Amino acid sequence: MSIHSISDKTSNILSPSKPKQTEKANDAVVTSDEQNNDRVDITSVANKIAQALESSSSTPAIDEARVNRVKDALERGDYPIDAQKIAQKMMQMEQEQLNSR
Repeated sequence: MSIHSISDKTSNILSPSKPKQTEKANDAVVTSDEQNNDRVDITSVANKIAQALESSSSTPAIDEARVNRVKDALERGDYPIDAQKIAQKMMQMEQEQLNSR
């Protein structure tokens, strides 16, 4: 069994054309004299943010001494646990998750 074409026409597939340059693209050329006048201004807020990031990167994320104090208190059995406060915080977190959906 053989399959024959219904028509003998070849398909006319268009090839993508290159985008034409517009006048604006041609006008975008900047001379070296104009490049020397570029300037960047950093606001005081940006400076404060940079200082905060620098400060936080030098400070450890976990206070090992505090973690050890809590571990020791838990082992001795004298770490105060407020069940009411824990339950309220759990309910608050659950409510925040429901509201964020």
